[in-house]
Formats: sequence, C-alpha cells, structure tokens
Amino acid sequence: MTQEEEEIVLLDYWPSPFGTMARIALVEKGVNYIHKFEDLSNKSPLLLEMNPVHHKIPVLVHKGKSICESNIIIQYIDEIWKNNFPLLPSEPYQRAKARFLVDFINKKVHGSSVKVWMGQKEEQENGKKELLEWSKFLEEELGDKLYFGGDVFGFVDIVLVPFYNWFIVFKTFANFNTIEIECPKLVMWGEKCLKRDSVCKSLPTSDQVYQAYLEFKKGWSHG
Repeated sequence: MTQEEEEIVLLDYWPSPFGTMARIALVEKGVNYIHKFEDLSNKSPLLLEMNPVHHKIPVLVHKGKSICESNIIIQYIDEIWKNNFPLLPSEPYQRAKARFLVDFINKKVHGSSVKVWMGQKEEQENGKKELLEWSKFLEEELGDKLYFGGDVFGFVDIVLVPFYNWFIVFKTFANFNTIEIECPKLVMWGEKCLKRDSVCKSLPTSDQVYQAYLEFKKGWSHG
C-alpha cells in the first residue's frame, strides 16, 4: 500500500455542523488525518471527484475511496477504528434508537435551525418555536443520563452538539433564550459536551459561528 493510499483526508467546510461531526468522531478515535477546507463557491476538483453525485461536504477519503454523508462517515469511523470506546451502542435496539435520533436531529433540528439562521422575522419565529419543541423531545430522551447513550459520549451526542453551538449563537441575534428555562438538562448536557477535548478541538467557537452568520447575511443582502 502506498503512502497516498494510507492517507486519511477529510474534505470539509469549517462552519458546517456536518463537517464538525466528522471531525469530532475522528478525534474521539485518535485518528490522524489531513484536513482540507473547501471553498463552497469554488469547489475543488477533488471534492467533485470524490462526491460526484451531490458535490457536498463532508467527504472522508480513506485508502483512496470516498465515504460521504456525516452519519455514514461516523459509523464508518466507528467500524474501522475500534480503538477507544465504540461510538454506537452494541445492543441492537439501542443502536437502532441512536440512528433514529440522529435522523431526527439531521432533519428536524437542522431544518428548524436553518429557518432561524436564514429566515425573515415570521419564519425565524416559527423556527424558534420548532427548535424549542424538538429540544423538549430530546431532553426527554436524555433524561437523567450524562450522555444520550448513557455514561459514554457517542453517536447522538456527536451529531447534536454542533447544533447546540448554533443555539448559543441564536441567543445573540434571534433572542433564543427560552431553551435555558424550558430545557435545563439539555443545556447542562450541551455545556458539558463543549468542554470535551474532541469537541473543543473540532467545534468553531460561537463567536466564529456568529461572524459566519454576519458574512452570510451580508452576502445575502447584496445577492
């Protein structure tokens, strides 16, 4: 096997919550990788080659082969690098439940977050109401556990924490403060996750996310 084939490359865009998920999983497993940030307005030939269907990040390139979609990448990482603790539960029902929650987060939480991020006033307010509803559901799922999988940080935590980081920014420009009152256990979970080494190394700061929001709004207003 050549050195090139052994290289692990992550094609990514730094503000992306989906790229962040892949970064956290790689750090959790102690995997050394080459990080290549993409300019999404001028996508690289490598991204177009490695994700010819969707042309989207993140893409993990391992042994010259591409793995696309964040939730698939996380599961691939967990199956290939079995060192440290597993990211997915070993028990079939718990593993299925984790996959359901990840799908819920990627569809519902992400969809409502985009409304808050991109929407005008009415749509933004609807997005905030939806996020609070989804947060209440997730807090019920969390219960009194340290993490969604129990005592061990895992799949669901990796997928939700980048959006929790968005929630912090939403307080700044969308007055999304009710989550602290309505979902205190979820907020405690989020603050604990933000202090985790893999998250600290992978997550953009809330200030960086807010600056990305301002740049987006600036571009949108001139678009």
